[in-house]
Amino acid sequence: MSPDISVWRWIPSLYFSQGIPYVIVMTLSVIMYKNMGISNTDIALYTSWLYLPFVIKPLWSPFVDMFKTKRYWIVTLELVLGALFGLVALTIPLDGFFQASLLAFWLVAFASATHDIGTDGFYMLALEQHQQAAFVGVRSMFYRLSMLTGQGALVYLAGCVKDFSGSTQVAWMVVFGVLAAMFIALSFYHRFALPIPVSDKAQGDTSQVVSSFFQVFAAFLKKKRVLVTIAFLLLYRFGEAQLVKIAPLFLLDALEKGGLGLSNQEVGIVYGTIGMASLTLGGLLGGAAIARFGLKNCLWPMALAINVPHLVYVYLAFVQPSSIWLIGTAVAAEQFGYGFGFSAYVLYMIMVADGEHKTAHYAICTGFMALSMMLPGMFSGSLQAMLGYSHFFVWICIAALPTFVVAALIRVEPDFGRKKKLPA
Repeated sequence: MSPDISVWRWIPSLYFSQGIPYVIVMTLSVIMYKNMGISNTDIALYTSWLYLPFVIKPLWSPFVDMFKTKRYWIVTLELVLGALFGLVALTIPLDGFFQASLLAFWLVAFASATHDIGTDGFYMLALEQHQQAAFVGVRSMFYRLSMLTGQGALVYLAGCVKDFSGSTQVAWMVVFGVLAAMFIALSFYHRFALPIPVSDKAQGDTSQVVSSFFQVFAAFLKKKRVLVTIAFLLLYRFGEAQLVKIAPLFLLDALEKGGLGLSNQEVGIVYGTIGMASLTLGGLLGGAAIARFGLKNCLWPMALAINVPHLVYVYLAFVQPSSIWLIGTAVAAEQFGYGFGFSAYVLYMIMVADGEHKTAHYAICTGFMALSMMLPGMFSGSLQAMLGYSHFFVWICIAALPTFVVAALIRVEPDFGRKKKLPA
């Protein structure tokens, strides 16, 4: 069998399994808690803490290298994730379900972040360099498919089971039961489908790996204008980081509370499916634009694209339209702008990480990226409760200012990201 054909047996399923736990803890948990009557303030604060494992995962990535193989970590953690999703299902009927389920979600987040380390490391070990480049689009597509599944199909399923059973608890127990079965099946599948690369082995030398990590982190902090870089990584998505926690709550909340009163099924379609498809399209076009014009020329249009569409939520909050098509169009416009504008952020991280230790430095950048979502998200719920939905979304538009400040401060190489023309 051709190597390029055999990898189709595991790359799609591996990156689908990488994305599902992330979207569960970051988005599906928010919708579940809203259905269960938890306040917006508590939802935003406590679910934002679930970003922490993704913030600090570079700190324990050397230990994943030290012990066992990447293949072992993938198969084992998928089994663990299956058990943890089952645990979430068991916490739902409990009196103290909020605290108990949060603990379970914390464990899911740590297992997911560690699974990410193993997955990305395995991808580089199991494939030749040309295969890594050839399949980067495939892994991205199936990661996005996992987002559609988590934010769309599973939310829709919860709504259908709730309508059928009349119980919100039963609906979410079924959803997490499905997730538990899915990950146990994925673990057994990957045990046989994943190849066994010769280079996939434990590092063993603890002192050397830890020492090397601190040297790499010190090298990152010695980069030119590193404080400006960190400010950009933390503030470029300042408004979006607050919006993303509140948007699904706004869609679900009743009209008399300032929301749009959508059902789970409608949120699954509008936010989880149409929104995610628009986000993906925006990202694809953003990457194409940078390849043609370069990051420097695209930076300001993308900074505007990630912020200006927030105005659609101001409109939705003040008008509270009932047309699902109008709401879907507005959400699609905002998500498209986010996808397009986020392309600049990703390419900037690549530019910053370029040079020696590029893989480790990119991982450090992704830690700051997760922190940029965690910190604003923590106070977004209390801010929304204080201002109400309409004025909160006005604030989100004002929160674009830090984006423009850090975009003005960074320095971008003139042709970075632009596709080089071949000589005639």
